[in-house]
Amino acid sequence: MSLPALSIHAARMLALEAQKLRLPPAGPARKADLLDSIRRMGFLQIDTIHIVARSQYMVLFSRVGHYPPAWLDELLEERRLFEFWAHAACYLPMEDFALHRRLALENKRMYFWPDWYDHHREMAEGVLGHIRANGEVSSADFESQKQPGGWWNWKEEKLALEYWFCRNELMVTRRKNFQRMYDLRERVLPGWDDSCVPPLAEVYRTLALRSVAALGVTLRGQVWDYYRLPKKETQAALKDLLAEGRLLEVAVEGWAEPALVTAESVPLLEAAENGGLEAGYTTLLSPFDPLVSDRKRTLQLFGFDFSIEFYLPAHKRLYGYYLMPLLHNGALVGRLDAKAHRKEGVFEVKGLFLEKGVEPAPGLGQALKEAIGRCAAWHNTPEVKIGRVEPEELSRYL
Repeated sequence: MSLPALSIHAARMLALEAQKLRLPPAGPARKADLLDSIRRMGFLQIDTIHIVARSQYMVLFSRVGHYPPAWLDELLEERRLFEFWAHAACYLPMEDFALHRRLALENKRMYFWPDWYDHHREMAEGVLGHIRANGEVSSADFESQKQPGGWWNWKEEKLALEYWFCRNELMVTRRKNFQRMYDLRERVLPGWDDSCVPPLAEVYRTLALRSVAALGVTLRGQVWDYYRLPKKETQAALKDLLAEGRLLEVAVEGWAEPALVTAESVPLLEAAENGGLEAGYTTLLSPFDPLVSDRKRTLQLFGFDFSIEFYLPAHKRLYGYYLMPLLHNGALVGRLDAKAHRKEGVFEVKGLFLEKGVEPAPGLGQALKEAIGRCAAWHNTPEVKIGRVEPEELSRYL
């Protein structure tokens, strides 16, 4: 099939449509909308930072609008979602469990030292036996202390819990004060039968296809990172999918190599190129939003050079601690450094920075003001305080 070359604008529209960020929510949020959004993205990355709402809640807010955060927790407890490793620690639709179970069975999500279990067998089996006898636990239920040292030096029982979680022998039943509660897989999913788990090659094909669908339009070399799949196997899967016609190649303005789209997206591609798929939405994005999580792709697609700065010392930050990209009518127009002061009911905008070349027009200013207000209201921090604004002219509209 011969496809028209895509303008960079049309490519953006495809990406936004795929991520459910082209238009504002159609109506009041329902719990089912959260699940639909996660299915479209393929996963929902979990992060612990809560300067504003934790990323997993914020990503959904950007897509469905004002909703009770407890809905996400309920979907996990109702077994509509499960936790496992994908792009990072993620919520995943329960209907995809078989795919990720295969990755667990093949030790493809084993983020542990190769010989860890050999050196901790008795303790690890003891933790598993304790859960088998006593039911769900959190790491706080064990008394030993965290070992001195760096990032991975959890107490031994926590390491054992994470080991069995990577092996998929334990699953997360719920979150209690954001702490994982673990139980045996057979109790979380009684009656599960591994005979329905697909072969590994099929898993790679399915997740590669899902990645292209979720990204809308993408280069081959960007596909593997979406679910953090092995590069060689992902490229083989893409080759097969292209041969079968389930994926198609398309030229994109300014890109040096052909991009990939799904065969199902061809009508959208044609609509985007003909101006029938325009954007009309302004919102704040989590720094971990899948629209911007691949920094190289974000620069290539939107001309937006975005980086996370909260890992940097304060004196090395260019913009601030918790930076949220600003999406406005299909463009990433700037970034915002925010903090929600929940006890005081204040949503503080420490800094708002437009990209070079973006005019601080009244329409943009009003749209950003409304987007910030919606986000603040959802946080139950209705008082908005605006600090530094660049260019300063924009502040008159905020």
